Amino acid sequence: MAERWEYRVVYVDPRGRISCEGVEFVRQSGENRTAFLKRYLDTLGEESWEVTGVHPLVRMEASYVILKRPKQAAS
Repeated sequence: MAERWEYRVVYVDPRGRISCEGVEFVRQSGENRTAFLKRYLDTLGEESWEVTGVHPLVRMEASYVILKRPKQAAS
């Protein structure tokens, strides 16, 4: 049987906000953008999510980050 995947799409904007599935995360005061994104991705990595792609939105200086992980078997 072929492996099945589940996906998550994360929106990252240049003002220091991340939005995922209706939940918004805001950068802490003084935290730079890359450290903020790394901290968020590290948290998802602990949940077995893996970045599979980045889709930049050039005019908005924002991007979508696409992640996947193996789908859990239904019990």
